[in-house]
Order: sequence, then structure tokens, then C-alpha cells
Amino acid sequence: MNNKKVVLVVGAGDATGGAIAKRFAREGFIACVTRRSADKLQPLVEAIQAEGGEAHGFACDARKEEDVIALIEEIETRVGPIEAFVFNIGANVPCSILEETARKYFKIWEMACFSGFLNAREVAKRMVTRQRGTILFTGATASIRGGKGFAAFSSAKFGLRAVAQSMARELGPKNIHVAHLIIDAGVDTAWVRERRAQIWGKEALDNPDLLMPPASVAASYWQLYQQPRSAWTFELEIRPFGEKW
Repeated sequence: MNNKKVVLVVGAGDATGGAIAKRFAREGFIACVTRRSADKLQPLVEAIQAEGGEAHGFACDARKEEDVIALIEEIETRVGPIEAFVFNIGANVPCSILEETARKYFKIWEMACFSGFLNAREVAKRMVTRQRGTILFTGATASIRGGKGFAAFSSAKFGLRAVAQSMARELGPKNIHVAHLIIDAGVDTAWVRERRAQIWGKEALDNPDLLMPPASVAASYWQLYQQPRSAWTFELEIRPFGEKW
């Protein structure tokens, strides 16, 4: 088993999650990344390897307890000790409360809240035995404010924030840093640009200072990991300077 530190990014998509994995890999971590489909992880794994880093992709349904337990066991046994854990699953699916279905509401909660609890719990069990580690949760504006059409997403994000708070209070004295990041703006991806243009028109893309490059977001995760325990941050809000709030 490798003695290098491992970062586990659950929800390593093409934007924030992938950028976080790349940043930690550049700092010497082995990047373990997950999505429901392993095939979608291959470009990220290859990109990290092309830069001289080490990366491993894992297919995992983050909502299934047995899958999560098996994932953490495999990484800890075959790859190395998980030093940093990032939960980055979104599930941002807007819908009118009048049209929201019980099935979709529950699925969003499973993805954005319940799976955060499951994965963080299993990682925390390992970190506690070593008396060290960092757990980072990706939040959103919806973590602190419910918007029109976002009842399901907001309630899930509110719940995830509560999980993070509870874990921080319990695990902090055990030398485990738990933090929650509120990303209060769009991350610059093709999907976000397309969605903004559909909602507000193409002029919504005229100001480049309203979107955050994924690498800039990832820098905040690395900053939190580096903090000394004498001055840990629990909650960090990040937004581009052009964002009105």
C-alpha cells in the first residue's frame, strides 16, 4: 500500500470536483475520484496522470450504504489512508412546488444530503482512529436561502449544512477539520453558461466576472486543508467580485 496521502472526491464531475482532485494531486496527493459511471472519470484520471500525478477512478452509487462501505474499505486497503475527503454531489434540479413529485424530491435529498452523511460517516470512522483528517462539504446559496422553485434542492442543502455542523462540533476535538463551503455563484462551465443564456438571455454572459473558474474554486478547498488547527474555518462563502449579494 502506498504511503502517500489520499484525497477522496465524491462527485468528481467536469468542473468543481475535477478541479479539486487536480489541485490536490498537484500537491502530491493520490486522487481517488468517484461518479456513478466509471467511464466518465477516465478523462479526469488521464489528465491528472498526464501532469505526473496519481489518480484512481471508482464507480459508486453514493446513496447506497453497502457500496459506500465497500468503496472506503477498498481505498484504505489498496490505495492508502484518506487524509482529505470532499463531498461534491449537487442535484440542482429546479421545479415548482406545485409540480414537484415525491419521487424526485426524495431522490434529490438522497443525492445532496443523505449520501453526504453516508460517505462522511465512513471516512470519519477511519480518520478518528488516526486522529487526523479533513472533511469538506460543497454547499450553495441554497444552503442558507430557499429560492423559488428550489424547495427540494434547498431542503437537501440545508440538511447537508446541518450534518456538517454536527460533525464539526463532534469531530473537531478529535483533530478532524470539518468545513462547509457555500459557493454563491455559478461555476464557469458550458452547462452553466447555456442555462444562464436560456433563463436571462445571451446578455447574461457579457460579464465574465460573474462566473468562477473551477480552478479558483478548488484553491479555496486547498486553503481550508492547509489551515492550522488553532484557526480552523467551519464555513467559507466564495463568490466572484462581480456578484451582487
